[in-house]
Amino acid sequence: MTNSKKMTAVEITEPGGPKALSVCKRDKPQPSSHEILIAVRAAGVNRPDVLQRMGAYPPPKGASDLPGLEVAGIVEAVGDDVTRFRVGDSVCALTAGGGYAQYVSVDEGSVLPVPAGLTMTQAAALPETFFTVWHNVFERGGLRKGEVFLVHGGTSGIGTTAIQLAKAIGAIVITTVGSVEKAEACKKLGADHVILYRDEDFVSVVKQVTDGRGADVILDMVGGDYINRNYSCAAMDGRIVQIAFLSGAKTEADFSKLMMKRLIHTGSTLRARPLEVKALLAKQLEEHVWPLIENGQIAPVMDMIFPLAEAWRAHDRMEEGSHIGKIVLDVI
Repeated sequence: MTNSKKMTAVEITEPGGPKALSVCKRDKPQPSSHEILIAVRAAGVNRPDVLQRMGAYPPPKGASDLPGLEVAGIVEAVGDDVTRFRVGDSVCALTAGGGYAQYVSVDEGSVLPVPAGLTMTQAAALPETFFTVWHNVFERGGLRKGEVFLVHGGTSGIGTTAIQLAKAIGAIVITTVGSVEKAEACKKLGADHVILYRDEDFVSVVKQVTDGRGADVILDMVGGDYINRNYSCAAMDGRIVQIAFLSGAKTEADFSKLMMKRLIHTGSTLRARPLEVKALLAKQLEEHVWPLIENGQIAPVMDMIFPLAEAWRAHDRMEEGSHIGKIVLDVI
């Protein structure tokens, strides 16, 4: 990369399919007093990027219009009030946008060191999924050792992360997948029970493998008719955490189950949360999760890596649905 005031990036020309992503030249961002300018080496690809490209998930006010919610790279410059990181440090970061580019400015609190032993492409696969899983499964869902955890979409970036973190704290993990290949991948990550949702009713299987007790925590990104079915297979005092609606946000549900089982159905989005919240999550990850990554107990599951200029292929891969783990862009 040069000292040019311009950089290469990928923008959304108009709402549409993968080919709506186009390589462009943009002004190189300048860090504010509390920000770090990162020379991006790799950028993670996530479902919200796809939704933004389709026009269904606009960036928060003040955020870059460029897609990309996580990056890894080298600190290029720091603002006057930045105290922790220095030029030349290897970092990964959660962004509110702008990751599909050679440079991005990020608030210091959303930046973490690259865990020892990881490549830049592996590090770029960490922030979005690990922030999301930590907050939703362990903070909102309150998953504890010995509890039964059901995660839908076990081979997604979120799913592969959730399986590993849940197993690391001693939970019993059940997941749903769409193929035998994906089932095998989840078993290798430590899932105790894998349900082929096209062939099996996950409600019946969850009840069967838990002797009728059900799941204590359910992480759902499907929505639609899964909502009512989640209520059916949740345990007494179960917690259902909603993070997406791939099958729709509207459905009919029997809410009497919430009362009879004393269920909690909560949910969250990450992108628009205050910087202070993200900074606290980053500290918790560095304290509790980064050591597990550095000792090899947990690792990002990598699917495919595409050049930045071929970001449309990465989106095509994600929409195809056959990926196992994270899809990443190589920015160099």
